[in-house]
Amino acid sequence: MTELLEFLLTESPTPPAIESVAAAWQHHRTVADRFESPVDIAAAAGFGADRLGYAFLSGYRAALQKLLPAIPSDSMVALCATESGGGHPSAIKTLLTPSGDGWELTGTKSFVTLGSAADVLIVFATTGTSAQGQNQLRAVSVDSKSPGVRIDDREPLEFAPEIPHAALTLDRVAVSPDDVLPGDAYSLYLKPFRTIEDLHVLAAGIGWLTQIARRSDWPPNIVERLLALLTTVRALAAAQASAASTHIALGGTFTLFIELLDDLETQWTTTDPELRELWARDRPLLSIAGFVRAKRLEAAWRTLTLGG
Repeated sequence: MTELLEFLLTESPTPPAIESVAAAWQHHRTVADRFESPVDIAAAAGFGADRLGYAFLSGYRAALQKLLPAIPSDSMVALCATESGGGHPSAIKTLLTPSGDGWELTGTKSFVTLGSAADVLIVFATTGTSAQGQNQLRAVSVDSKSPGVRIDDREPLEFAPEIPHAALTLDRVAVSPDDVLPGDAYSLYLKPFRTIEDLHVLAAGIGWLTQIARRSDWPPNIVERLLALLTTVRALAAAQASAASTHIALGGTFTLFIELLDDLETQWTTTDPELRELWARDRPLLSIAGFVRAKRLEAAWRTLTLGG
């Protein structure tokens, strides 16, 4: 922890301009060599980003490293779950079917973060339904250049337009047994990732705001509050992602973070106009999945109440 805090307090707060996703990825990899835990990488790489969108990229990639430690450190990875019916497990229709000595993957994904920038795709697919009618999901690692894979870029979002998003089409993509991740994909990967992503993107955002605070000579108490929040995020990143207690503590952490963002509004008038404009454009990035997060928080309280 000390190493990360000293990095955020002493590293130069004037990052070089990052001109592309590829350059942002190289920046992330350079920082990743200095830290071990994914949440520390997210915060440090976020600090060194020249805009919030590229801080998000580092948080997203660090979250995937936390979820899937075996993925190659030099690969850009995208999680592929959302289909036309949404991202709920019951909405996943992409099929994983036996084929010879392996498997075959067919289906479409409507919204893939990083999309065409990804080297590896983690695709969620169904192998059918259980006797109780539940969708049986598996996660599959797919090389984005594999035959039968087509990635079509979508229009950029209004916020963080530098981060690509795409639609994915899989047409009888051959899959080896080794590329099918073990276990139930929903309980082991998809469900915990939502919490893991929240934490690591939040860490990256806090890292980026710490850079802005130091770069803009904001009052020291702002940096103190940011680092106190980061300490909490770091502790929650080590907790069990599926635990109700983690979701409850995360809910409180987000409340404190939003309160801090509101308090910072007057400080932005003292920053560089270009930075201020980027912040106004990209701030909605930090509110993504707020509705889903609120539902998880409700469910967490309900679980503890029923358990008691």
